[in-house]
Amino acid sequence: MAFMKICIFALLVGTTLAQRERGNFRVGPGHPPSQRHLPPRTRDPVEVAAIQPKRKQAEVEYEPTEECPDANGFFPDSKQCDKYYACLDGKHTERLCADGMVFNDYSPIEEKCDLPYNIDCTKRSKLQTPQPSQHCPRKNGYFGHEKPGICDKFYFCVDGQFNMITCPAGLVFNPKTGICTWPDEVGVTGCKSEDIFEFECPKVNESIAVTHPRYADPDDCQFFYVCVNGDLPRRNGCKLGQVFDEENKTCDWARKVPDCADWYKDRLTDAELDELENPKPKPTTTKRPQRVRGASRRKPKPKVVKEEEELEEEEA
Repeated sequence: MAFMKICIFALLVGTTLAQRERGNFRVGPGHPPSQRHLPPRTRDPVEVAAIQPKRKQAEVEYEPTEECPDANGFFPDSKQCDKYYACLDGKHTERLCADGMVFNDYSPIEEKCDLPYNIDCTKRSKLQTPQPSQHCPRKNGYFGHEKPGICDKFYFCVDGQFNMITCPAGLVFNPKTGICTWPDEVGVTGCKSEDIFEFECPKVNESIAVTHPRYADPDDCQFFYVCVNGDLPRRNGCKLGQVFDEENKTCDWARKVPDCADWYKDRLTDAELDELENPKPKPTTTKRPQRVRGASRRKPKPKVVKEEEELEEEEA
């Protein structure tokens, strides 16, 4: 009997060792699964070399070149803003950003192209030959409308496909920054404040000018002008249902401003205006109490005392 137990134990140990050699052995449920069959994550060899600690210098030190100031990394071209070099062990490969993008030289260990608004290209202003398409002078970027005088619309181009965007009221597209800004900040012919608004700030003394005085829009009760430093008009608006109160220099509900009480008459009903002014509170939903894990949903059975047991206790 003892001999049989020894044989069974030896058989189990042998099976376990064989499983371990085949890689199928698991210690327990917490043992991590094997990742031998997952494909390894590939990285650009230039990036790998750039982030690795520098190897011990050989007998002959590396001599920097114009394309590769360091042996490994990504470096900009000295003349062309959208061209750069990938350097690996001192050997460079010329690379080019997508049309409309320029190389971001912030860090030599990152290969990144960016919009030209975020990169200073004054010292390397040369660019690749444009690849234009409809409404897109280049394949990628933000571009103003082709027609002079249309200042609040621009095109967002991705890989030669355009999407037209309209700036918020009172703002125009700034081709220098690629965003919508005030007309006085753009400086584009036909898109200045006097061209867009046809409004001139009244002349005031310096004490009033520093307060950035406000004036009602003569054609639209919902809008008004802020004269920055007393002479630069910027158009602002009140929220829906409100108008500019010229007397108090603030926005208020239309019914409270006699000159503009009927401004929304053709657009909103009295009920809609009232709902804007007095919005109904959102209904609050009562959260159901969280069920304790493991708790039974069954109601506890009431204790029933048999009449016979009660009688026995009374007799005793």
